[in-house]
Amino acid sequence: MAPAITLAAEAPKLSSANTGFMLIASALVLIMTPGLAFFYGGMVRVKSTLNMLMMSFIAMGIITILWTLYGFSLAFGTHNGLIGWNSNWFGLSHIGLTELWPGYTIPIFVFMVFQMMFAIITPALISGALADRVKFSAWCLFIALWATIVYVPVAHWVWGADGWAFKLGVIDFAGGTAVHINAGAAALGVILVIGKRVGFKKDPMRPHSLPLVMLGAGLLWFGWFGFNAGSWLGNDDGVGALMFVNTQVATGAAMLAWLAYEKIRHGAFTTLGAASGAVAGLVAITPSGGAVSPLGAIAVGAIAGVACAAAVGLKFKFGYDDSLDVVGVHMVGGILGSLLIGFFATGKGQSTATGVFYGDHSWTQLWKQCAGVGAVLGYSLVVSAVLAFLLDKTIGMRVTEDEEVAGIDQAEHAESAYDFSGTGGGVLGSAAHAPALASAQTKKVDA
Repeated sequence: MAPAITLAAEAPKLSSANTGFMLIASALVLIMTPGLAFFYGGMVRVKSTLNMLMMSFIAMGIITILWTLYGFSLAFGTHNGLIGWNSNWFGLSHIGLTELWPGYTIPIFVFMVFQMMFAIITPALISGALADRVKFSAWCLFIALWATIVYVPVAHWVWGADGWAFKLGVIDFAGGTAVHINAGAAALGVILVIGKRVGFKKDPMRPHSLPLVMLGAGLLWFGWFGFNAGSWLGNDDGVGALMFVNTQVATGAAMLAWLAYEKIRHGAFTTLGAASGAVAGLVAITPSGGAVSPLGAIAVGAIAGVACAAAVGLKFKFGYDDSLDVVGVHMVGGILGSLLIGFFATGKGQSTATGVFYGDHSWTQLWKQCAGVGAVLGYSLVVSAVLAFLLDKTIGMRVTEDEEVAGIDQAEHAESAYDFSGTGGGVLGSAAHAPALASAQTKKVDA
């Protein structure tokens, strides 16, 4: 009998459908950063609005250049379990136009730019904890260093082909550890170093524009479909569709749960609560949505909605000034979303790994998730605090107390978000000129 002939598996070919889908997903992820800017910008007082917008927008410039030069190579090249490297990707100088990302049907350039958008929004998330008090120049230097020293290695751990967390089997579909825990822990580390805002727990620090907050939350929700569903890098097996559905389901559940908690605890359904609850659900489903069922997504969202609503109040109990609740929403939501995989993973989504409630009821996946969560949390918290300490002792991280009280927009940007003088017309201008306008109209009639 002649020996059997084994045919090699056909090499992947470039898919125009998947490539187009991923380019759209990349654009959706990018729009999340302006969405975040509006979300944060509406939550601060009027005198800090522009600074809050700029802290997000500047990340789109700084991180784009760093990612192009060396960030992508360090994050996704292969070297060892802690950091990657590929000299051909330095400056994106030796990548063919149709050269495919290994194992997929999209070009390396498409994967690179999709991941670039993640690298942009992650440091921008940190800014919400630092509202009102950080020098803009210090912030720019901080995010450049933080992206290099913290984000890039963590992205390699979690998503790199030879990253230690990836090889261990830690599940993070779209960034529960690499994005949200990473940013939330960094925020906590920095605020422990730079201290509280002037008037924290004494002066009212209410959002100046809830419509802006809702607009920002809507843009985040919209863009998050690219963030989550796009992370499967294609549409060939239905997992991306599952993630899309679970993103919507968990977000709705979290918003309702947050509002219910708020009504019971504080007696009202607030727009800020609705927006924050939606973001909490988006955060929690980010790592878990490819592993759980839609019913599991409801559970993940509801748990995150209640837990994050409770967690935002911890800053008053423990005395750390997390201005816009980055720790309470992103760190806590990321931890919950990552750990709940260990309970709700069905084994029928992105992998065969099952949680405690499915399959053989093994705790194995939960322990893997704990390892990933603990490592990222500890590393980001400590390194971010050290980095903030060094910058504070050298160039200084904070504006002066007088500048903070007067308004960081004027101190750092020489601008204000709103012109209330009426010199440009509008309601005030119309009122001021009403007598003259009436007189002119009377003369015209008489003529």
